[in-house]
Amino acid sequence: MDSTIQILRAQWAAHWPDALAAWSRYTRLSEPRWCLSNAEAKREGLTASFAMIRLNDQAVVVNLAEIQRLGLGQYAVEILAHEIGHHVYCPADLTDNARMIARLRRGLPGVERLAPMVGNLYTDLLINDRLQRSARMRMANIYRRLAEAAGAAKTPDRLWTFYMRTYEILWAIQRGSLATGFAGLSAWAAKATPEDVATRTESETQIEGDAQLAARVIRVYARDWLRGASRFALLSLPYLLNDGDETTEKILKPWRDTDAAGGGALPDGLTEIEEDEIGEIVHPANDPEITGIDATGSGDVAGTADPTPAASEKQRAGQHRQPYEYGQILKQLGITLTDHEIAVRYYRERAMPYLIPFPSRILPESTEPLPEGLEAWDIGSPIENADWVQSVIYSPIIIPGMTTVQRVWGTTQGAQPSKEPLDLDLYVDCSGSMPNPQAHVSYLTLAGTIIALSALRAGGRVQATLWSGTRQFKMTDGFVRDADDVLRILTGYFGGGTAFPIHILRDTYATRRKTDRPVRILVISDEGVTTMFDKDEKDASGWEISAMAIRNARGGATMALNLSNPNWGTAADNDSRALQRARDEQDWGIFAVRTWEELLMFARAFSRETFARKLS
Repeated sequence: MDSTIQILRAQWAAHWPDALAAWSRYTRLSEPRWCLSNAEAKREGLTASFAMIRLNDQAVVVNLAEIQRLGLGQYAVEILAHEIGHHVYCPADLTDNARMIARLRRGLPGVERLAPMVGNLYTDLLINDRLQRSARMRMANIYRRLAEAAGAAKTPDRLWTFYMRTYEILWAIQRGSLATGFAGLSAWAAKATPEDVATRTESETQIEGDAQLAARVIRVYARDWLRGASRFALLSLPYLLNDGDETTEKILKPWRDTDAAGGGALPDGLTEIEEDEIGEIVHPANDPEITGIDATGSGDVAGTADPTPAASEKQRAGQHRQPYEYGQILKQLGITLTDHEIAVRYYRERAMPYLIPFPSRILPESTEPLPEGLEAWDIGSPIENADWVQSVIYSPIIIPGMTTVQRVWGTTQGAQPSKEPLDLDLYVDCSGSMPNPQAHVSYLTLAGTIIALSALRAGGRVQATLWSGTRQFKMTDGFVRDADDVLRILTGYFGGGTAFPIHILRDTYATRRKTDRPVRILVISDEGVTTMFDKDEKDASGWEISAMAIRNARGGATMALNLSNPNWGTAADNDSRALQRARDEQDWGIFAVRTWEELLMFARAFSRETFARKLS
């Protein structure tokens, strides 16, 4: 191995304590993972840049081979302190990184895919401004070196010029020293047409104004940087829409140290939209905290740091993201999950506030073992059943099958009641009239998740069936205790015609014994549920199968249905008559909703009022 790389590693390792002290003498992080070659860096997940952070294990990874290639060896303290800043300042942890991405996406309509890059630009501004001003570090020199290495110092795009001009304003350094797009204007203007000069002057005026506002965002929101993220995104948006970002991405590629920071971990609390994400984003030019001018023009901005949200915004609090929005945020954090896996995570998180422990069926008394005597033990019986002490007492010579005995046990009533959890047999409709739960919120899936997880929490087992047609269904392998198995079924999708798979109900209960656990049958659907009462493939009546299933389940049966006819209980149409008969003859409990959102109320009521009862 090249000895110069080993020397570089020793030099950088020696500067690690100084980099930590740049933030605080109490800052503690494990020493970086030093990669001495590109192959080592790739194994650590570092491919595009010379350094990166990992938020799942609070690690800093440095590719010293790339540092050497770019000629950045003399900036050990600066680069290491910058990486530490991502851990101790912004984004600091995976959840705040996700919250920032969500806010940036709102400020980047049409180019939401660039939110990670803009987030990197924004957090670098916050970190580097502190290091340059407070720690007197040479952050400006690193950007000059990166631009030179990219061969783009003389031909930057407008985004890079805007970004570098922001640094110049923050650090009060000469215009054009970093923002090279401003350099050479006089020489160029001598050869350009008046129209070109006017266009370029107007563009530079815009860049200057936006950079001034961006610098104010960095200073004003330094201690509340999440609120400033969407404002910075709005300032960056025109340069991403009109000019592209190829040059800036090329220059910053080695400095993109947070792109995959979230890999290997999953943040909580992302399904709900936070209060400051609701409503229109305030442009920095209209932000009284930036301009110092309140809405009345008086210049008095006292008390505006935490404005009270309007009543309408308070009412909108508690809104949730759609599954596809949730998935986009996770993917932009560097988390590699399929859409189906993301949906499982989404509905599990959405269901958590609604979960309650399921009650148990109370039996009169538990039983306790009671010794009742001895009988012969032979060689064909389990060896653990043999009572060797009694066998030796019976005969000191052990002859298996002749002198060996085993204890016979009976039972006696115990003092404490025993609890027998109810199992759940869940059927969720996903025909063409239902939303795809992996793209949009499916309240059928959410209600099913709430009830299924509650059943599992209470010690019960769940058999989940997702159905569209008689041959379009997925189900768990019988009654299971694995929540992931259940959720993988509930978050699938068919979108076909509606026909209840009556054969599953038949096969589940046809041979069920009285000694098996009682089961609660639950169907979540709409009017199409009445196909349950059609004949099955064996020409057996669905009515007879339904009656048999309820009888053998011994835990009752419920339908939660979105019915277009609110008067179904007295209506004379075919579907209503079928539901009336199911209610009156077979004791199906029917809970009708007019909107899918009402299923959340049903899920909570069903858990508390049906399963929470003590059934004797």
